Amino acid sequence: MTNLRFVITGGPGAGKTTILDALAERGYICAAESARAIIRERLASGLTPRPPLALFGRGILQRDIARYRETWVTDQPVFFDRGIVDALGILDQQHAISPEETEEYIRSFPYNKMVLLMPPWEAIYCTDAERDQTFAESVQVCESLRMWYARWDYQTIEVPCTAIDRRVDFILRTVECARTSRVGRT
Repeated sequence: MTNLRFVITGGPGAGKTTILDALAERGYICAAESARAIIRERLASGLTPRPPLALFGRGILQRDIARYRETWVTDQPVFFDRGIVDALGILDQQHAISPEETEEYIRSFPYNKMVLLMPPWEAIYCTDAERDQTFAESVQVCESLRMWYARWDYQTIEVPCTAIDRRVDFILRTVECARTSRVGRT
């Protein structure tokens, strides 16, 4: 059976949220990113944007698990702005989670094995109140995610840097291929 939970990931500022908004406009269910929600709440409370990274990773993980459980999947693809695997990567980098615990989360909360990777795109990159990383940091995050997902047997498919509609069309064609091939099976 094909897992219809698709992750869209990549470094900050690569256009993930814009693409997810466009997918939602086409009628697809999309789950928002947890990290931005945490940052917004902290800023609204007068706090720094991010707590220490291990604590931030735990907060993201908790929200991502809740989001995974709350997001119903029927016979249509569902798109996640980052996934539990991303949060586990943060925790792993901080040595704040054991390999055994990580493996248990990966097994308990599977996504389609094909992950859509939004590469850094300097032409659209900008910072805002919730995104303060540099473009170089975005590149580093993207490459780290590519390796992290591969470590857990996910295949990353790079979404081309082109107009929004073309990116969405590419994603939908790619997802359809995953639905009809063995790539997306879990």
